[in-house]
Parts: sequence; C-alpha cells; structure tokens
Amino acid sequence: MDLKANLDNNKIQMDTDSHFTVPASLQKQYNNYILENLVLNNKEGCLHCGNEIDSSKLLDNRKIVEVESFGLLGHDFCLCNSDFILTEDEYVIVKFNEAIEFAKVKNVGKIVKIRRYIMGLNGEELPVVLRQATEEDLIQNETNFKNASNARPTFEQFVKEENLNMKLVNIHYQFDRKKLFFFYTSDGRVDFRSLAKKLAGAFKTRIELRQMGVRDEAKLIGGVGYCGREFCCTSFIHNFKRITTEIASEQNISSNLSKLSGPCGKLKCCLAFELD
Repeated sequence: MDLKANLDNNKIQMDTDSHFTVPASLQKQYNNYILENLVLNNKEGCLHCGNEIDSSKLLDNRKIVEVESFGLLGHDFCLCNSDFILTEDEYVIVKFNEAIEFAKVKNVGKIVKIRRYIMGLNGEELPVVLRQATEEDLIQNETNFKNASNARPTFEQFVKEENLNMKLVNIHYQFDRKKLFFFYTSDGRVDFRSLAKKLAGAFKTRIELRQMGVRDEAKLIGGVGYCGREFCCTSFIHNFKRITTEIASEQNISSNLSKLSGPCGKLKCCLAFELD
C-alpha cells in the first residue's frame, strides 16, 4: 500500500490517535456553500450578513494556505513563498519559529482569503511552508508518531515515581526530533524539574512539558459540539477570549450553566460571537 494512503487510512499523520476531525467531504461541502453564496462579508465575524466586499478593508493577497498539525503549530495559516502549487489534503513541511514541523493542508485558494477576511487577519507574520513532503518525510513522521506513542508508559512510570498529579493529554515529537513535547493537565502548578531530567535521560533529546487548560485540551482532541458542528476552538479559533455569564445576560440567554457550557466544562466560546 502507498505510504500516503496508509497514513490517511490510519489517521496517524497528525500525531495522535485520539484527535477528532470533521470528514473532508463535509468540510468541502461547507466551504463550497460559502464560496457559492458569499463573495466576502461586510461585517467581521458574520457569515450571514451580506455578500459584498467592504472596501474599507484590504484583502491579504499573499499566497497563504491553511494547515493542521500537532505540537505548538496546531491549526494555523502558513505562507507559501515558493512556486509549487499546493492542494487540499497534501502533506507539507513547515517552519514555525525555529522549529520544523509536519503538517497537512486543509484549505487553499479563495476560501482561505474569505476566512482570513472574516477573522480580520492581514499582513501578520506567519509560519512558512518550506516544501511538499517527500516519501522520506512521510516515513519520518510515521516513525515520530510511533516513538511518541511508545513514550507514554515511560512518562506515566516517571510521574508515578515522582508522585505528581498530572494527566497526560498528548505526546509530540518535533518533526526534526530536536524536541519532545509532553502536554498535560493538572489542577495546580507542578514542579516537574526532576521529571524533565529523567525524561531527557531516557529519550536523549530536549524535553518540554506544557501544561494545558481544559479548553486547550478540547481544542487539541477535537469533537462535535451540541450544534452539530466541529468545535470552534478546533476549526478556527486561534486565541481564546474571556467568556462570562454577563455575555449571556446581555443577549437574554438562559443563565442555566449546563446549557451555556461546552464539552470542556467552560462557557461556550460562541457566546461571544454575537457581541463581536
């Protein structure tokens, strides 16, 4: 079997077996709906308020694609300075700060311009697509995934030895293997200095332990919300806003916390959309 097909079938290209993503066919249907019914929106953050371009805003005409990766890159926009043409579901190598990461192209072309316009993004510094992934890159990514998965028992053993209160969420090998990331949640701050030394000795690379909040955990794992759509945090939210019950009160929405809370247990991010 072709390695790329093997990656797709086993869904290991993104570093975790617990991550949920919306099927590509549904995502394409949604994108096509936007392209057929909207030129561009005249109000930032609104998908249903007209189909005219707001001339007061400038489109970002750089060659930009939308990608998905794990580690610190996550779901992001990337600049493509080279002449090669990228297509959806293609694998690429991305430079993110000083790191080299493996990613999958999610959206290209006009839909990316529309999404960035809606989000008010223009001209900011972006990660850069270095090249299309080669067969060797696909093999390296699969190796990284397997090694990261195999690191879980060692991590859990060391955590038990150190008597630390940590819940492991994900493990990620940077594509160039210069760092190994352990993402975890905890009720409080954790002194993991001794743990980090043990992990560095076991895996012979730089170790980074990253504490996550419950919203970050939901963003990483993914899923479908009560509305029937993919989590907003997974699909397009880059920075979390502070959500309060006052936001619901201003919209005359029920103050029942069970109805206002998302699967992560926090107030739904979408409560702020109407105010935006």
